Amino acid sequence: MQKPALAALAMVLALGACGSVRDSRINPMNWFGRDSTETLAPSGGWGGEVDRRALVPVVTELEAIPTTGGALVRASGVTATQGWWDVELRPVNNARPVDGVLIYEFVVAEPRRATGTASEASRTVTAGVKVTHSRLAGVRSIVVRGAQNQRSVAR
Repeated sequence: MQKPALAALAMVLALGACGSVRDSRINPMNWFGRDSTETLAPSGGWGGEVDRRALVPVVTELEAIPTTGGALVRASGVTATQGWWDVELRPVNNARPVDGVLIYEFVVAEPRRATGTASEASRTVTAGVKVTHSRLAGVRSIVVRGAQNQRSVAR
């Protein structure tokens, strides 16, 4: 009876000492310290995203199509060569009208490699944007700008 009691007492004392070993340098789990999260971002931040798309050279068509929720503004333009992509009517002034005029810039991304010229039909790009009734409040005309010209449509 004495041996089991001594063994139990030894185990209780040994397990009680484990709490102090947990934080000691003897414990191999503490050899490398605690983990930490480090960011790869520069200290000043990355900065804003830059849109490198160019204005379409010539805007050839502009149309405002009435819809139940407002209007669909559709514009077409002709680029110098084939292969231009990522076409968008980018709003100016956060899509807020200035003196009753809602302005968009017709932007396109340059081809990734040199492309041919071919026919005008193959170089035509088209973009559209939905404009809600609330955005159209107070708008008298919509303007789409290109690099060499701009077109407008009146309400």
